[in-house]
Amino acid sequence: MRRVITATFISLDGVMQAPGGPDEDPTGGFRHGGWTFHYFDEATGKTLFEVFGKPFDLLLGRKTYDIFAAYWPHVQGDDPIAEKFNGVTKYVATRGDAKLKWNKSQSLGSDVVAALKELKAGEGPDLLIQGSSDLIQTLLRHGLIDEFNLVIFPLVLGDGKKLFAGGAVPAAMKLLRMQSSPTGVIFAAYRPDGPVKTGSFVGPEPSEEEIERRRLLQ
Repeated sequence: MRRVITATFISLDGVMQAPGGPDEDPTGGFRHGGWTFHYFDEATGKTLFEVFGKPFDLLLGRKTYDIFAAYWPHVQGDDPIAEKFNGVTKYVATRGDAKLKWNKSQSLGSDVVAALKELKAGEGPDLLIQGSSDLIQTLLRHGLIDEFNLVIFPLVLGDGKKLFAGGAVPAAMKLLRMQSSPTGVIFAAYRPDGPVKTGSFVGPEPSEEEIERRRLLQ
């Protein structure tokens, strides 16, 4: 089976919108595009190259596809990420009829969930998601993400598109690996680990004050 893996840049408050530049995605009045730029260092680049060094195909929402298709095919010189992205198959969740001009691009069709389930059951490399916040919400609702590779930047952005937004379903996560860079960027990989387990630090015989507090919350 093929795995679906995210490689997502997020702020401390979970915003993932427009990490690469001011003009990348200003929708909703977002004013902080390019917020990752000043945190990139050698350690950050090395860790990302390790993620992209494994075999993968890209899985993209239409907006992220258009951003990438307008950039990566036009990168000059020997850029290893451009070489990877331009060479792999791009599976695109799109509602429109506009032609996908970037080489080796395929539409997932009208039923994205069914198409992805079929892809996951087949042979091939992992399916790597970059950006694509709307698509991620759909995948979260249907439990189709197998691993979250998060690149967490040390800043708070407030408003913006978030990784765990309307599509998030409660779930426990298991930490697979973690490291940090000198600029304060944290790299953490998680996989879903079953339902959320709850408990209580309050003893079996709560005080009268605690009982009253609970009553007032109802």
